[in-house]
Amino acid sequence: MISRDTIEEIRNRLDIVDVISDFVSLKKAGQNYKALSPFANEKTPSFFVVPAKGIFKDFSSGKGGDAITFVMEHEKMSYSESLRYLAKKYGVEIKEDKQSDESKAALSEREGLYILMNFAKDYYHTQLLTSEEGMSIGLSYFRERGFNDRTIGKFELGYALNGWENFSEEAVAKGYNKELLEKTGLTVKKEEGTEKERSYDRFRGRVIFPVHNISGKVIAFGARMLGKEKNQPKYINSPETEIYHKSDVLYGLYQAKNAIRQQDVCYLVEGYTDVISLHQADVENVVSSSGTALTESQIKLIRRFTENITVLFDGDTAGIKAALRGIDMILKGGLNVRVVLFPDGEDPDSYSRKVGTTEFQKFLSDHTQDFVSFKAGLFASQSAGDPIKKAESIKEIVTSIAQIPDPVKRSVYIQETSSLLKIPEEVLLSELNKILIQERRKTQTDNSRDREVPPISDETIPEISEPVKIDAQGMVELQERETIRLLLNYAEKEVDENTLSDFFLRELDDVTLTNPVYRQIYEDFKNGVSKGEIPNSHYFIQHGSEEVKRTVTDLITMRYEPSKHWGDKFKIHFSKEDELVSELALTNVLRLKFRFVQKLMEDNLQKVKQAESSGTWEDLDEALLAQAGLKEAEQGLAKMLGIVIAR
Repeated sequence: MISRDTIEEIRNRLDIVDVISDFVSLKKAGQNYKALSPFANEKTPSFFVVPAKGIFKDFSSGKGGDAITFVMEHEKMSYSESLRYLAKKYGVEIKEDKQSDESKAALSEREGLYILMNFAKDYYHTQLLTSEEGMSIGLSYFRERGFNDRTIGKFELGYALNGWENFSEEAVAKGYNKELLEKTGLTVKKEEGTEKERSYDRFRGRVIFPVHNISGKVIAFGARMLGKEKNQPKYINSPETEIYHKSDVLYGLYQAKNAIRQQDVCYLVEGYTDVISLHQADVENVVSSSGTALTESQIKLIRRFTENITVLFDGDTAGIKAALRGIDMILKGGLNVRVVLFPDGEDPDSYSRKVGTTEFQKFLSDHTQDFVSFKAGLFASQSAGDPIKKAESIKEIVTSIAQIPDPVKRSVYIQETSSLLKIPEEVLLSELNKILIQERRKTQTDNSRDREVPPISDETIPEISEPVKIDAQGMVELQERETIRLLLNYAEKEVDENTLSDFFLRELDDVTLTNPVYRQIYEDFKNGVSKGEIPNSHYFIQHGSEEVKRTVTDLITMRYEPSKHWGDKFKIHFSKEDELVSELALTNVLRLKFRFVQKLMEDNLQKVKQAESSGTWEDLDEALLAQAGLKEAEQGLAKMLGIVIAR
């Protein structure tokens, strides 16, 4: 249990922009920062960070909160895990309160998985550097690849001894239970007959490549065989677990994210050693899909840091096919894609070691080409002298352009293709439109299959003459929301010779908010004011429920604000909201009461109908009398607000 003093020290040291920048590429927007949502797929930035308030708000997913909340949401960490991550980042020494046996036993399984994976990483790394087998086989292999001590340490490379249970026995001796070992995939349980079962280490006699998540925690391992055993795959990887989903992970992103952000481009390669070799060649903005086909989730992950991807592929047939598959997916994800194709028989790893750092970096610079040039050159060599093949290759290029969601970019690439292939632009545009129309029809067909469309009949057509019913409860909640918004932003502003919080508590003394989240926030304000302590947004973000945190963040974050230069440049004056707090407070109180009265009228009308249908005339008289009183109150409030009621 982390002590309160430690938590406060972490909060005092952290900078929300600095924290979130480790995961998302932020751009300045006035006094705030914005970015594409890391929680949703979008084309227009709706993720905002407000440094002055220490909060973030994602309008796409609805998530919001402080820096700790962000780490919890983004990395799927517990509160304790996120605090430990931030303490490490800012060099805060963690002091813990004494834990009971029950508290220790209550540590989440997820934390246990991370702890065990870190133990395994340290174990494999130690075996590589200290054991006779590790040094003679594993370390020798890495040295042959040209990896120096700094690189081996940077990627925390390791070695698994060639025995059935070397790691398992060490882990159990250190107090880790076998069930957790199996859940991480570090050990495999195998049934032998019907009477007994045994477990053994998944990784044996292999060099180890730890896979880190974006915050640096080890979540999986890749392992390469060095011998020539039959019926054994060259590489084996950790299975999917609660903390590892291979389609959502890119190898090397933790080590590369800062370089990607600084250089605004990400190099994409195929394997572990490709990534490590490029780091040795001082090319650090590089990641790998770790031998799996590129996924949409991985593309979205890259887009958090840059919109530019350069794909590095082997110069053999398999490498070229992989390049073609990946290009269209990257284009569809809205990123700019370029390609580097290595000489036949070479890959990024082998070529960087062959030519050295300087020549390798020069090769990347000289041989990077956009995807149109790449495809055009590729198809030109394949279709030389064959008009049919040439026509098919042109269609392939246009099909790739059709994947680009931005129509302006599509137009630019059509022009480039026209110039490069000497094909009239009108012909290419015609082909592009055909493809787009076909895709649109396919999407519409797929959508119609996914949903059940009811047959049209007289019963499904609403009566035009039926009056529109006002959602009284919805209107009440909207006004309650505005009440809480004003309190959160201007509680201490002067209104009617008092603070806004005092004004609201006095004027709304007879009102009970209906929405449970707004009511909780309002009650906390009342309790705070009664003690002489007006709670601010930070109080709710730190101590509130998840719904309260989300609501508060939403209400204190402004998505748009007018430029401060408009007044000088265009002579346009905007009254700032904080200049109008008194008017807003008074109007809000009147509107809230007005909506409450309308809600009471709607509820009372049901009583009138029930009394009429049941014939209880005494109840009917009482309900009608109440309705008349409510109607009078509604008219009075409407007059004060300048509202004309048409009924």
